[in-house]
Amino acid sequence: MQTDDTQPTSLPENAYRELAPGEEYKPVMSPQSKPREVTPYSVSFGILMAIIFSAAAAYLGLRVGQVFEAAIPIAIIAVGVGNLTGRKNMLGQNVIIQSIGASSGVIVAGAIFTLPALYILGLEAQFYQIFLSSLLGGFLGILLLIPFRKYFVKDMQGKYPFPEATATTEVLVSGEKKGDQAKLLAISGLVGGLYDFVISTFGWWTEVISTRIAAWGTLLADKAKLVFKVNTGAAVLGLGYIIGLKYAAIICAGSFTVWFVLIPFISHFAPGQTIAVGEGVQTLLGNMTPEEIFTHYARHIGIGGIAMAGVIGIIRSSKIIRQALGLAISELGGKKKVEETPLRTQRDLSMKLILTLLIAVLATVLVFFQFGVLGNWFHTIVALLIVFVISFLFTTVAANAIAIVGTNPVSGMTLMTLILSSLVLVSVGLSGTSGMTAAMIIGGVVCTALAMAGGFITDLKIGFWLGSTPAKQEGWKFLGTAVSAATVAGVMMILNRTYGFVGEGALVAPQANAMAAVIKPLMEGGSTPWMLYFAGAALALILTMIGVPALAFALGMFIPLELNTPLLVGGLISWFVAGRPGSEAQKKARRERGTLIASGFIAGGALMGVVSALLKYFGADWFASGWNASRGAEVMGVVMYIAIIVYFIWDSLRAKPEKE
Repeated sequence: MQTDDTQPTSLPENAYRELAPGEEYKPVMSPQSKPREVTPYSVSFGILMAIIFSAAAAYLGLRVGQVFEAAIPIAIIAVGVGNLTGRKNMLGQNVIIQSIGASSGVIVAGAIFTLPALYILGLEAQFYQIFLSSLLGGFLGILLLIPFRKYFVKDMQGKYPFPEATATTEVLVSGEKKGDQAKLLAISGLVGGLYDFVISTFGWWTEVISTRIAAWGTLLADKAKLVFKVNTGAAVLGLGYIIGLKYAAIICAGSFTVWFVLIPFISHFAPGQTIAVGEGVQTLLGNMTPEEIFTHYARHIGIGGIAMAGVIGIIRSSKIIRQALGLAISELGGKKKVEETPLRTQRDLSMKLILTLLIAVLATVLVFFQFGVLGNWFHTIVALLIVFVISFLFTTVAANAIAIVGTNPVSGMTLMTLILSSLVLVSVGLSGTSGMTAAMIIGGVVCTALAMAGGFITDLKIGFWLGSTPAKQEGWKFLGTAVSAATVAGVMMILNRTYGFVGEGALVAPQANAMAAVIKPLMEGGSTPWMLYFAGAALALILTMIGVPALAFALGMFIPLELNTPLLVGGLISWFVAGRPGSEAQKKARRERGTLIASGFIAGGALMGVVSALLKYFGADWFASGWNASRGAEVMGVVMYIAIIVYFIWDSLRAKPEKE
């Protein structure tokens, strides 16, 4: 039996490539070993990470519309603390810490993409509604994903890149050899954190810079409806670096199509318009800003594209769904032989336990919907069926997206859920205020389930590469989900009271605003822009035909321009850093150092954002509103943004190859 002391500290050569016929992957921690995984230290540290990063991710997501995956920063912190405290052979425990803590990002995504829409629509969201929709959705996502674990992490070895899982795994493995990552993370976290703290707390420079800074830019925006904008935050810049140039470019291509093609095209017909067109629209095209044209018209094309991209994903995943169902039926039928008892590294929670827990979760959802939301048994059963069917179908789409590009298109799939659920609920007699509340809660449960399914496959792939016990990851993921759900419910209510979701200075919450825009006409009998949805769906089909990832492109179409452009800047930094002349070892060292700096920017910027929100919540308002609205603050924003980019590149290029 292998002991912890003989544990290797490097990934096998075949970790990232497809296996040859008959070849097996042997993880870092041998299947025959008994590594320490679930301990009081790993569980308590994981809970702490879940609380901290749930608060940080909720703030960042509601402020700029981008939720970062917490796996990489949590892995770095776990490694750093373990090294600083002199702990040895922490690999198994660090996987559990990361798995519990990483619940934060996915639970936050599920909650903030949907539930703030209740406030935006003038409805009230209670703590128990936010908590239970996040909790039950998270549990549903875990249970629906487990049957697909073997397919995604073992059978498809080397066929999916798993970018985020790769980065996290490298951090955890390198942590067994050295602790320099913790120091670098602390420094970059301090730099990014202070940078974003100054923006949000003092307003010494503007958070968004645009071409309106110049007179010609203002004229261009007014006459031609053309404007270019970029968010200057360090956290969003780091997010772009980790996403990489390829997919950041596709996302921005969608955004540029809207802002530099569709909006000018639509505005061309402004002189001939005499009647305002669209639900709740009272302004003529000629009097609209580019931002208003985006909100009322162009963004709906992106929504249609996202919905169609989700349908295409389900069709492509149909074979995987059938395979997983076949495995589940086989086990429940008792066909698995005794001698086929899996190795420790392939041991999942039993299918009978999963089925029992799934029934229990669905029963709890039924009770929650009946007594906490709807109060009508027929409507409740319809809502439950919507949640289960859509969550089940889209689980593989979410896992596929994470496995291929490292980002989960959960907001687009949730938009489709809202459209479908609203149509069904209206057809069974539920509309108006109660209908909107019900649809948003349903959307919250489904969105959280899909976010969890996508995020959890990353944890399980990390565990596969390193040799963790899947059943332990699966079991303790429920605890991380519960802690994160409670945290995000509290943080969301604090942020609502501090900033609000409507009016001047409100939280941007772009996804929730999109959800609210979709659901209001469906539930109140207004005009739904079906032709714009259809145009987006047709565009997604065309993109698929020519091999362009339709989901990423369509997401770029409905997320505001200023939140997409920093992703491209970060992606360009990643490309520039990795492309400098040097040996392969030098290039690898630069890429890895850049990833650590980006992770620090994300974690530091988001955490200091929470501090800034809390200061404002308790009455410490030091924001220089007058100066921040001036041209000088925008010029200062340009200077500081260039400075943080130069620092990012300079620090990344300082990397030195690891000495063997």
